[in-house]
Amino acid sequence: MGRYRPPARRGSPYITADGARALRRELDWLWRVKRPAVTQAVAEAAAQGDRSENAEYIYGKKQLREIDRRLRYLGKRLDEVRVVEELPGDPTRIRFGAWFELEGEGGEIRRHRIVGPDEIDTGGSRISVDSPMARAALGKRADDPVLVHTPRGDLEFTVTAVWYEESGRK
Repeated sequence: MGRYRPPARRGSPYITADGARALRRELDWLWRVKRPAVTQAVAEAAAQGDRSENAEYIYGKKQLREIDRRLRYLGKRLDEVRVVEELPGDPTRIRFGAWFELEGEGGEIRRHRIVGPDEIDTGGSRISVDSPMARAALGKRADDPVLVHTPRGDLEFTVTAVWYEESGRK
């Protein structure tokens, strides 16, 4: 008997136009380039005979399952996301798609952009609208304080700039 695992919380259904284009490019590349190449490799491995001990065949089939899983996810996700292209009514406030700079207590400067959960980067400049940092910053203006609650304690910042350019530069 397996243990019950509640479904994972779905991320916000918002995405920037750049993020939507990136997901469509990935979907197209998987479908037109990657999947046909792996399918060909599996067919060649299957032609070698016994499939039960053929590592290339087994690995290729596993790759195909992973590609198909990602294709299904991307297809469903692109159907349900809402592309946010319009600027907010008040561009001086931090909203979805905004770039902003924060100055920490020690004088360090951080630059972030609030994006959808499908477009975050591990470097930290593009943060999910669902993240604690984004939730704390939403609605703030330049010179407003931002208090971020983290497991290691509260962090305090001051907003130094807000802008909506696609390039990430003021």
